[in-house]
Amino acid sequence: MITVHHLNYSRSQRVLWLLEELEIPYELVKYERDPKTLLAPKSLQQIHPLGKSPVITDGDLVIAESANILEYLVDTYGKGRLVPPAGTPAYRDYRYFMHYAEGSLMPFLLLKLIFAKVKSAKVPFFVKPIARKIADTVSASFVTPNLTRHLGFLGEHLAKHTWFAGDELTAADIQMSYAIESIVGRGGDLEVSPKLKEFVTRIQARPAYQRAVAKGGPVNPED
Repeated sequence: MITVHHLNYSRSQRVLWLLEELEIPYELVKYERDPKTLLAPKSLQQIHPLGKSPVITDGDLVIAESANILEYLVDTYGKGRLVPPAGTPAYRDYRYFMHYAEGSLMPFLLLKLIFAKVKSAKVPFFVKPIARKIADTVSASFVTPNLTRHLGFLGEHLAKHTWFAGDELTAADIQMSYAIESIVGRGGDLEVSPKLKEFVTRIQARPAYQRAVAKGGPVNPED
């Protein structure tokens, strides 16, 4: 039996959604973030040494990292579902976006979040202007331009394809969902393509997605 060790407001929501799409039975063990630090509880270290989510167990196997988990599940239990045929253009896009989500896109989203927290952090009054200046400078010169380029790329891709890997939903869309939902829901000053907003509307309308949210909770605290 697959067990999902699920942390609230985390990437493990994608694992629940995939399992619901594939209609695979699983057990759900929930963990709650510290309300002040938003860090995962130390009890997750009993499952995986890094104490991070997502992580699943399947018998004696312990599997971590989002893309690794999704690929394991579709390879082991998918029976060809949610993966394009090997050797096709759709398959190449599938492999690309499975790794692009965390390798290329999420680092800039994390930087945006970090510098936003720097600006709002409680620090001595004489330090605050300096912290804000540094955060604003790095955001304006590095983070926002890079995110803008990525969002343009993603919008153009979805203008040509229904999903990230062709005309059918794949695990790559599930992998991309966490970042795209964060951008659409909390992007702030970012210019978000209508195609990305349409993507979020489509995924949130799927019954499997809705079942995952009902079991694991919303993706973002504001949802």
